[in-house]
Amino acid sequence: MNTVYLAGPISGLNYQGATDWRDYAREVLAANGIKGLSPMRGKSALAGLDKLGHKPEDCGHLAHLTPLATQRGVMTRDRFDATRCDVLLVNFLGATAVSMGTVMEIAWADNCRIPIVCAMELGNVHEHIMLCEAIGYRVDTLESALDIVVSILG
Repeated sequence: MNTVYLAGPISGLNYQGATDWRDYAREVLAANGIKGLSPMRGKSALAGLDKLGHKPEDCGHLAHLTPLATQRGVMTRDRFDATRCDVLLVNFLGATAVSMGTVMEIAWADNCRIPIVCAMELGNVHEHIMLCEAIGYRVDTLESALDIVVSILG
């Protein structure tokens, strides 16, 4: 089964904000026989947090909830997923700050020559010549990005 890694900002969001679009994408992909890999899988213990962080001090105390949410846990699994998927789907829509983690995932996938499909509006905070060059397909809606993913893997 083909797999798609669902990359996008998490820091600053609550659990629902980080999972809603990913749950939707996983449903659309599953209907087309494609598996969506969310970086939030196995992290339901974080649902009670008001805001998810990205600094070491934001993650260190989460080890008792799940080792997947620690600094090392996030890095290890996200790199594994971003380098083994068939397509990397990035959702930058509405981002208010640069997501360094997602930028790293794009770099890992690009290094492995994995196709990158990105939903990002004009003027997004992620506008950067190198990032835009690494993205193979850029559209302005999540639905359009999912259509491209299905077309690539269909």
